[in-house]
Amino acid sequence: MYNEVRNWMNRNARAVELALWRCHFEDGNPRDVADALLSYQNEDGGFGHALEPDCWNPGSTPVATWTAIKYMLAVGFDDMAHPAYEGVWRYLASGKDREDYGWRFSVPENDNWPRAPWWSYGEENNRDNYANVTVGLTAFILRYGKDEALRAVAEKFADGLVTLLMDKGAAGEALEGYDFLLEAMGENGMPVSDEAWTMLRKRQNDAIGRDVAQWKNYVPRPSRFIHDMNSPLYKGNEAIVQAEVDYLKSIRQAGGVWPITWTWFDMMPQYGAEFAISERWWQGLVAIENMLFLKAFDRGE
Repeated sequence: MYNEVRNWMNRNARAVELALWRCHFEDGNPRDVADALLSYQNEDGGFGHALEPDCWNPGSTPVATWTAIKYMLAVGFDDMAHPAYEGVWRYLASGKDREDYGWRFSVPENDNWPRAPWWSYGEENNRDNYANVTVGLTAFILRYGKDEALRAVAEKFADGLVTLLMDKGAAGEALEGYDFLLEAMGENGMPVSDEAWTMLRKRQNDAIGRDVAQWKNYVPRPSRFIHDMNSPLYKGNEAIVQAEVDYLKSIRQAGGVWPITWTWFDMMPQYGAEFAISERWWQGLVAIENMLFLKAFDRGE
């Protein structure tokens, strides 16, 4: 299986995903990930150009910029002197696409480019989903930021994000980033209650889709929150984790990788050709995620 997936990656993956693959599985150099990301960086320091494959806006957006940060941190690359990070700090300090509630989830320029429907611009969309981007960017600033004005913004957002977690219930992609946020707050002397950690674990655990028949759709599988046997949610979820191991091994395409669980076609049929390209890019990312999960949990039994 590993060799088949590796061959697919070498034949089909973009340079940035191939660099990620090599770091995770072949002792690759983490700096290669940052170097590959430079192709997606703009003059203002932010990222675009379909780095997030469902949004083809070439301009800088919060989500593409957070995606770049996430890729670098995932392989342990935190050299803030690298041009990729230097640009990130310029972009974040500029205040572009930052509102009083956080960073925008979608931006107006998205509507000029092929995209998934959820990346269409709308302030209601932003207010519903801003946490998906703002959690990660806020945590990043708290952990690595030196600009005092930017750190003050992050501290304000952090307080609001904890309130969201406790009162309204953060959901979606945001729940993945809250561990990073609460840890970064603690490192900066910001009070994080035991109740916040307990609520986070409850919301993450409740979010896991437990009907295997529904996993063919876009629902959170255990791998969304459980990455290895030291993950806080692993205990008590051993059976559902093993079910995902078996599921992933059963649905991998012959000689290749995995299908993705979403499409643009329902609302954006005019972008069929672009989605076919985006789908291939996503398959490389999903292959990395699935192989990391299998590496952690598949014992071949």
